[in-house]
Amino acid sequence: MTALDIFLWVAVPYASIAVFVVGHVWRYRYDKFGWTTRSSQLYERRLLRLGSPLFHFGILLVALGHIGGLLIPESWTDAIGISETAYHATAVALGVLAGTCTLAGAAILVYRRRTVGPVFSATTRNDKIMYVLLVGTIVLGLGTTVLGNLTGHPHDYRQTVAPWFRSIFYFQPEPALMTQAPIGFQLHAVAAWVLFAFWPFSRLVHVFSMPLGYLTRPYIVYRSRDVRQGSRAPRRGWEQVR
Repeated sequence: MTALDIFLWVAVPYASIAVFVVGHVWRYRYDKFGWTTRSSQLYERRLLRLGSPLFHFGILLVALGHIGGLLIPESWTDAIGISETAYHATAVALGVLAGTCTLAGAAILVYRRRTVGPVFSATTRNDKIMYVLLVGTIVLGLGTTVLGNLTGHPHDYRQTVAPWFRSIFYFQPEPALMTQAPIGFQLHAVAAWVLFAFWPFSRLVHVFSMPLGYLTRPYIVYRSRDVRQGSRAPRRGWEQVR
């Protein structure tokens, strides 16, 4: 075990988690008006209509796949009768599908930002860094999965990456497990931690925005400016507010 291993598989994860949590608290307290996606829908809709659903539904499946693959121990799936072969086949099929959709959606969104003038003008340096980190992490994850299966020697990440990831949250990190994983998994993990550290300072914070206020918000009353309002009989329906 080297000092670099300790740094990559112990220090970096804990630093990323700390920045992720504290960064979101700071952002919410001091930059509430910046807690937004900075939507560019008004500038262009055709490409957005195609790329946004592909990306968002794809990334949701990717997140669910990672939650299942990293947080659920192999012993649990064995206990309910799911064989390793069946689990692996399902995970690879859904992972490739989700990763491809996410990457295709991201490609469309990046193309839109680069080619549509007003959208490109509204793209900040922060956005560019975010896209590089996000797309890079996706490419590394998808590439590792595809290449491992094409060569016929897929790595069983449930024996190395998954228990190492869980050990971080048990506060009993086992960096030796990650040293046994292929370089592709290691690069994907490092890229993911860097992305999580950058997350609070980017537009990705909108992931944690839920419009719960709409459930209890009072009705909005619109007042008519029609000067002829008082000279004609009111229409049937809601009582006019004067």
